[in-house]
Amino acid sequence: MRRAVCPGSFDPATNGHLDVVGRASRLFDEVIVSVLVNEAKAGLFTIKERIEMLREATSGYPNVSVESFQGLLVDYCRARGAAVVVKGLRAVSDFDYELQMAQMNVGLAGIETLFLATNPLYSFLSSSLVKDVAKWGGDVSPHVPEVVARRLTERLRGHGRPG
Repeated sequence: MRRAVCPGSFDPATNGHLDVVGRASRLFDEVIVSVLVNEAKAGLFTIKERIEMLREATSGYPNVSVESFQGLLVDYCRARGAAVVVKGLRAVSDFDYELQMAQMNVGLAGIETLFLATNPLYSFLSSSLVKDVAKWGGDVSPHVPEVVARRLTERLRGHGRPG
C-alpha cells in the first residue's frame, strides 16, 4: 500500500490545501492529512476544530483521513507506515524552505517529499491572508471550503471590522 502524509497547520484549510490533498489522493492508496500540534503557537482554531473542518472538507475522498501529530514529522511518518510527504508549492520562496526540510527528512529517516506545484488558481492563497481578509469582513468563501467560511464568520464576527 502506498501511503502519504500531507502535513500542515491548516489554520484554516484553504482551497489550495484541498487541491493538493485531492491530487495526492489520486496518486496514493491512502493519504493522511496531518495537523501539526505546535504548542508554542496560538492558532485561530483549536487542533480539534481544524480536524473537524478538514474531515468535513475531505469527506468526498474515501482514501483520505485526518489526524494530528506533534514532534518530528519523520517519526510520525514511520509510525504510520508512510514513506512520502506531499507538499504544495506556491512560489520559489516556498521551495527554498521546503527543500531544506525535504533533505533533512531524507537524511533522518529516508522519508521522501513529493512537491506538487500549486494550481495557479490558488497560488496567492495562504491561511494568514484568508484570516486577515475575514477579520476585516471580506468574503473569503471563494477561497476556502464552505465549512471553513462558516466557522471563520462565526469566530471573527465583530472582530476588526470598522464600527
